[in-house]
Amino acid sequence: MKIKKLYRMYLPLLIMFLVFFSQPVPAQDEVSQSPEAIKKMSTGIENQVSVALTVYNANLGLVKDVRELNIDSGRGNFRFMDVASQIMPASVLIRSLTSPESLTILEQNYEYDLLNPQKLLDKYVGRKVKLFSKNTYTDKEDVVEATLLSNNDGPVYQIGDEITFNYPGRIIFPNVPDDLISKPTLVWMFDNKLASRQKVEVSYLTTGISWHADYVIKLNESDEMADLSAWVTIENMSGAAYNDAKLKLVAGDINRVRDEREYRDTMMYAAKTALAEESFKEDEFFEYHIYTLQRGVTIKENQTKQISLIKADGIPVKKEFLYRGNPYYYRGRISGESEKEKAGVYIEMENKKDNNLGIPLPKGTVRVYKNDKEGGMEFIGEDSIDHTPKNEKVRIKVGDAFDIAVNRKQTAWEKIAHNTYEAEFELSFRNHKKEDVAVRVIEPVQGDWKMITSTHDYKKTEASVAEFIIPVPKDNEAILRYRVRMVF
Repeated sequence: MKIKKLYRMYLPLLIMFLVFFSQPVPAQDEVSQSPEAIKKMSTGIENQVSVALTVYNANLGLVKDVRELNIDSGRGNFRFMDVASQIMPASVLIRSLTSPESLTILEQNYEYDLLNPQKLLDKYVGRKVKLFSKNTYTDKEDVVEATLLSNNDGPVYQIGDEITFNYPGRIIFPNVPDDLISKPTLVWMFDNKLASRQKVEVSYLTTGISWHADYVIKLNESDEMADLSAWVTIENMSGAAYNDAKLKLVAGDINRVRDEREYRDTMMYAAKTALAEESFKEDEFFEYHIYTLQRGVTIKENQTKQISLIKADGIPVKKEFLYRGNPYYYRGRISGESEKEKAGVYIEMENKKDNNLGIPLPKGTVRVYKNDKEGGMEFIGEDSIDHTPKNEKVRIKVGDAFDIAVNRKQTAWEKIAHNTYEAEFELSFRNHKKEDVAVRVIEPVQGDWKMITSTHDYKKTEASVAEFIIPVPKDNEAILRYRVRMVF
């Protein structure tokens, strides 16, 4: 009897002892990767010491984020928060500025399973929550504890022994699950040999940010001089803000792999290269040009920001009327009446130091203005320009001439041999302006050609171009006639 009594007394203790010591001991790496360990070590924007941003024309930015951190010595995990949501994880580089050899990254994960109501409900399936609903009689909120059974097409709850859905009121969750985060985060497994506080630089590429130049030109009354100002327009949709950032802009057409694989070494080399007053300093950089803002700038998330880039006054310009023919005129007989066409209006300037310019101009949109007779500034046209080196010409099409009428007709088409043809054309230019003008005519003659007759001198500026300058007196007409032989 005594043995049976002792057996009943100590059997539960024996079972508890065996269960406790039969549990596997977690490995060191598993301990370090637990949610508690990850939570313990993290950094956000509050630890940021400085940030540098290099923006390219091609929807690409390079971020260099320096933070001062306390990282435990040994091996562990660390959360690096407040990175751009459009970050390219494969482009990330991490280094300790305090002691480069001390910090080694063994593994990196980019966590973008961001917190939202749908995902929060999904994570709580099978767990208890509190439901708050307003009592219409007492005007107070009743609290009910429930188990979330499912979240397919809406939450399904078990309250006591009953199942319900479409429950009115608010849902209260006890906490945020460890695998949900409120912002994009890099999670590292590290090996650190430095126990003291250190500065760490994290560099990465992000999409969603780009820049372009916007130019404003104001012509004088005679259309012979112009004032120019240029603005940099930065559009930041990268999913992060950059506070008091050191800003660099790279002008040029960089090559990128279409499947978004990035050459990290090349881009990180770009990060290490270091016009108006307190504006940008321009310098050559590889086969591009780099513009460095001479002050810090804050670029908010989802913000479009403009910064002054260039200001130059008294630039000599040349206004030109240009008529350009079409290649199909030379491919066969054209029947019917003469065609009404237009002469374009262009302004041209030389990007050289003697003209108060002489710096590389990044590609962008040029908008042209001029004062009317009452002194009000009016918009007269716009055009886009490509990247333009110094000492090169900039040509801008403002529009089409209203008071210059152009008519064109084919007056002859003859087949001379099996592959030889002759064509004759007549172009009339009528000038209804109050001053004389000259129209530059570019004719894209096809094949191996030779001018037979012409009423005006011409130049063969290219293999398939005959160029004429046609003076047209005010309130008068000038007619260009020429015959050309073509061998195809």
